[in-house]
Amino acid sequence: MSSTFFEALDIPRLFREYPSGAAFPGVYQAMSTDELRAIQERRLLRVMRRGWTTPFYRRLWGREGIEPGDISGLDDLHLLPVYDKSDIMAAVEAHPPLGGMTGTAANARGGGPPMILHTTSGTTGTPQPLIFGPWGREVANLLVGRMYTWQGLEAGDVVHSVYGHGMVNGGHYIREAVTHFTPALFLSAGTGNETPSRHQVRLMNRFGATVLVGFVDYLRRLAEVAEREGLDPGLDIPVRMIIGHLGTGGRREIEQAWGGAPAYDWYGVADTGSVAGEGPDRDGMYVWEDAHCLEVLDPESGEATTKGDMVITCLYKEDLAPVIRFNTHDVTEWLAGSGAAGLVFRRIRGFLGRSDNMVKVRGVNVYPDSLAGWIAVQPGCNGAYYCRVTRDPSGREELTVVVEGTSGNTDRLAHELRLLLGVVVHVDLQPPGSTAMVTGVDRRQKPIRLVDERK
Repeated sequence: MSSTFFEALDIPRLFREYPSGAAFPGVYQAMSTDELRAIQERRLLRVMRRGWTTPFYRRLWGREGIEPGDISGLDDLHLLPVYDKSDIMAAVEAHPPLGGMTGTAANARGGGPPMILHTTSGTTGTPQPLIFGPWGREVANLLVGRMYTWQGLEAGDVVHSVYGHGMVNGGHYIREAVTHFTPALFLSAGTGNETPSRHQVRLMNRFGATVLVGFVDYLRRLAEVAEREGLDPGLDIPVRMIIGHLGTGGRREIEQAWGGAPAYDWYGVADTGSVAGEGPDRDGMYVWEDAHCLEVLDPESGEATTKGDMVITCLYKEDLAPVIRFNTHDVTEWLAGSGAAGLVFRRIRGFLGRSDNMVKVRGVNVYPDSLAGWIAVQPGCNGAYYCRVTRDPSGREELTVVVEGTSGNTDRLAHELRLLLGVVVHVDLQPPGSTAMVTGVDRRQKPIRLVDERK
C-alpha cells in the first residue's frame, strides 16, 4: 500500500538538515565555507543519483556523451548541459504528460511515491507541469518559512497573500510555507480575479493584516484601492512589513504606499522554490546555498561571470523531479564580500530583468523589466508601465513606453530614456489604472512589460 504524504516524509531529518526559526542565523554564521562546501557536495551526489533515474536527464545528458560517474562533485557540474523551459516543454510534447521528469511511471494512485502536481500559468502556451514529492515540497516550504521569520514575521502576525491559486503553484506554496513553518495567521486572498481588489482591502481591514506578501505591482495597486474605499493604508490596515518581489526598483514606492512599512525582497521561480532573499539588514539577497547551487552565466557564451543568467541546481529535490542546471533566463549579479548579517552564504543583487525578454529595436538591446526602478522614481508617475514596439509602413521601428501618472514632462522622460537605453523612445503618459488591461496586474502574478506589435 502506498504511503501518504506525511508518512513518506522524514520530518526530524527535515529540521536537522535545514535549521530554521531562531536557530537559523546562528548555524550559518558559525559555519565555514569548507563546511558549507561539504554539505553541498553530499547533497549534489544524492540529487545526481536521482537524476540518472529520470528519462529526461538520461536523454539530456546522453546526447552529450555523459555517463554515470562522470560527475563526482561541484567541480564537475559545468560538464552537464544547461536546459530551460523550452527543453521541458519539448519533452512534455514528446513524452506526455510529464516529459519523463519524475523517473517513475507510477504515481500516487498507482503505487508510486506521493506526488503534488501544479503547472505554470500557460499564458504563453501549454502549461508546464511542476512536480513535487514530499521531501522536495516541504524543504521548499521550509526555505520560505525560515526566510519570512528571519525577516521578522512572528506570532500574532496576519499575512495577506496575493499569490495566485488554481493550477499554478504560487498561492498554494506560500500558504503551505506560512502555515507549516511560521506561527502566523494566513489570509489566502489570491489575485484580483480570485478576490476582487475592493474585497481584499476590506479583508485586510477586518482581520488586521500586518504583513503583505506577493508581487509588489499588485500590492501597490491595492493601496490605491484602499484609499478609494476610505481606508488609510498603514493605519486602518496596520501593515508593518511587506515581503515581495521588488525587481529592479520600487522599494521606496511600495513602502510609501503602505504607510512606511519596510519592504523585503526575495527571488525564486516555480521550478526551484526560494533561491535567495534579503535578511533583516536588507544588504543584498543571501543565496540559500545549503539548498541550491547557483551559477551566474553569460547569456551568450555560457561561461561563468559576475552578471548574467541564473542557472540553478536544487540540492534538495532528490525524491521525485530533480532540478539540475536549470537556466531561468533571469539576470542577476554577484555582490562582493560578505553581508552585514555575517552568514556563510554569498549574496546577489536580485532580479535585474530577463535575458529572453530582451527586444532589439534598431539594433539596440532593450530589457523592458529593467525600466521598473527608473520609472518608479519619476515625479508624477506611479510605477505602472509597459513597452510597446511597432513598425510603421516604411519599416521604421518605434519604441513607446506607456507610463501611468497624474503629471509628468513626457519630453523630459523621453530624453532621459533615450540616454538610458541608447535608442529614441516615445513616452505615452496615461491616467492611473489605465495600463492594467494590458499588463494584467489585477489577474497575473507577473505583469506584462512588453507588447511587440511588429509580428
